Parts: sequence; C-alpha cells; structure tokens
Amino acid sequence: MAIALLFGTVATRYSIGQLSRSGPGLFPFMVSVFLFVIGLTVAVRARFLAPVPLSYNVKNIAIILLSLVGFAVISAYLNMILGIIFLVFCSTAAGTSYSVMRNVKISAGLLAIAFAFKSFLGLSLPLY
Repeated sequence: MAIALLFGTVATRYSIGQLSRSGPGLFPFMVSVFLFVIGLTVAVRARFLAPVPLSYNVKNIAIILLSLVGFAVISAYLNMILGIIFLVFCSTAAGTSYSVMRNVKISAGLLAIAFAFKSFLGLSLPLY
C-alpha cells in the first residue's frame, strides 16, 4: 500500500487529463489506486481471519525460477514460441497435479496472446 501511495503521489505531478483525453499521469495513477484498494482489502480481511502459518517449498521456488530463466534464455537465443512452451511445461511441475493436455491449452492461449500483441499492437516479439 505504501508503494501504491508513493507511485500515486508521483503520478499526480503529471497531467492527469480526463478519461476522454487522458494525460501521462492517468494510467499510473489508476494502477496505483487499484493496487492500494487491493492492499486495503487484504489488510482489512486479514484482521478478521485466523492467521495461517506460511510454509516455503524450496523445490517449487527453484522450479519456477528455472522456468523463468529458461524462458528468457530460450526466447533470446532460439525463439519466443519455444520459450513460452518451456515456461508452461516447466512451471506446472511445481503444482500439485500435472496435465499435458492442460499445458498444451495454456501454451496455445499464451501463444495466441503473443501473436495478437505482435500483430495488433505492433510489438517486436521474437516469436519465430
């Protein structure tokens, strides 16, 4: 919540504009407001629920980090399609259940989003 307040305060130094003609400060201000509301909701909710001990699984953290590093390396040296597929199949190994069909569907969805970003927004993604 403190970070959201900091960024929201800095965003007000830029022109916010209106919703019909937004200024450079509107988007960061709106994001910081949403993050603050989410943080406030979590803080209020935490007051009414019993505390639950937090446990760390080092193996799962290592799997997620490996999948992110693998995605970055594969995307940089081969192509992003293979990087996305590696990311999905590797990161789901940290979960409680592993389904190849679910991984294929998630990969297809992420690839569709990547192609949409490349085609419609003109982003220069190294997809192939």
